Amino acid sequence: MNAVIGKLLHSASVPVMPIMTHPGIELIGRRVIDAVTDGQVHSDAVLALRKAYPQPVASTTIMDLSVEAQAFGAEIVFEDDSVPTVSGRLLCSAQDVGDLGIPALDRGRLPEYLKAIRLTVPELDVPLFGGCIGPFSLAGRLYDMTELMMAMYIEPETAHALLRKCTDFLTDYAKAIKEAGAAGVVMAEPAAGLLSDTDCMQYSSAYVKEIVDTVQDDGFAVILHNCGNQGQCTESMIATGAAALHFGNAVDMAGVLDLVPADIAVMGNVDPVGIMKMGTPEQVREAVMNLKAIASGHKNFVLSTGCDVPPAAPEANIAAFYDAAGL
Repeated sequence: MNAVIGKLLHSASVPVMPIMTHPGIELIGRRVIDAVTDGQVHSDAVLALRKAYPQPVASTTIMDLSVEAQAFGAEIVFEDDSVPTVSGRLLCSAQDVGDLGIPALDRGRLPEYLKAIRLTVPELDVPLFGGCIGPFSLAGRLYDMTELMMAMYIEPETAHALLRKCTDFLTDYAKAIKEAGAAGVVMAEPAAGLLSDTDCMQYSSAYVKEIVDTVQDDGFAVILHNCGNQGQCTESMIATGAAALHFGNAVDMAGVLDLVPADIAVMGNVDPVGIMKMGTPEQVREAVMNLKAIASGHKNFVLSTGCDVPPAAPEANIAAFYDAAGL
């Protein structure tokens, strides 16, 4: 087992690591737009959350799937209290893909996200995981997801050419996250959940594996997140070699735990919207207790949310999550 993940699992009870940053933004009286554009605010939010609630085994930065697309030149829509989104389509043809350059790491908001890691790590008493998008999900944001999936069948060489450039860029970005001091990276590849296991292996996992093979070692772990997976592409996730796999609430965790080898951590999967934001504290407790019961006997399980907890999740629900977790 990867040394970083192994340390997370050395807990007296079930290890707890929610993907959660937005409540920290609210704790310091700032807005989402402040945190996604300013590394200092981003860092302050992570540290405030760490101080306000019980002690999970690690902290994470914001899961923002627009940062890398912006660096390539995609148009981004910003709102005060929502995560930024990609607008429109940057690439429309094989020629566009061929002409696409791989951006330097000083483009867009990349420096602010790396700054947030550098500022946070020295002040934090647990490991910090940075975040990045996965290659297939990034390609879909640049080329349009529907068009990319069509290209997989009618222009596979175009799809692979774009994935090659996305992977080369994400490898550089993951290296920078590592150099900034993070203990690992949560790679969000939700669009791969649209694929069959065979297609996921070819158009996502093969490229993710390249990144994993380059950056993962005993001091740095890749956590592959795929909240789009409904169970059909779990085997291709395993094939990436990522030290940990993070699942959304669409999958049956009992089946996942039976399938994933014991030397790979399995993380998830309390519904971040339906339960953490829209549910009651009692529903949060029930969801956590059910997961703990399902995972009983699996020493590679880490209790988490199914995705990044969205803005405006009630404080009572967050407290209920930690309370039911046993912290």
